Amino acid sequence: MARNYIKGEVSPRTWTNGGAAVSSGDVVVIGAMLCVALNDIAGGAAGEVATTGVFELAKADAGVIAQGEFVTWDSSASNFDDASATPATGDVTLGAFADESKGATSGETIRVELVGHPGTLA
Repeated sequence: MARNYIKGEVSPRTWTNGGAAVSSGDVVVIGAMLCVALNDIAGGAAGEVATTGVFELAKADAGVIAQGEFVTWDSSASNFDDASATPATGDVTLGAFADESKGATSGETIRVELVGHPGTLA
């Protein structure tokens, strides 16, 4: 199980990593679907990723996020930002929502629930 798993039903899917190695708990974007690696997956290897469940993940320092708010995965910063953030190319919106509220504080994480279906890829 991913090192940052919190709760909920986890729906695993096998994914073949076509890039650099990912660590257990890292966010993996497959098309427009947000997933979390359930174990370390080397480049070129297959491994399991979760498409649902609640995980503790990186949050943008300036993000002010309300519980239940859809969050944006910022692919360049590798963190989640609030719904009012303007998505850039490669960012995913509507693929996950906040399981808790968090204010603008640096270095924080946030519990995020994956919705299990593709979001919107910018």
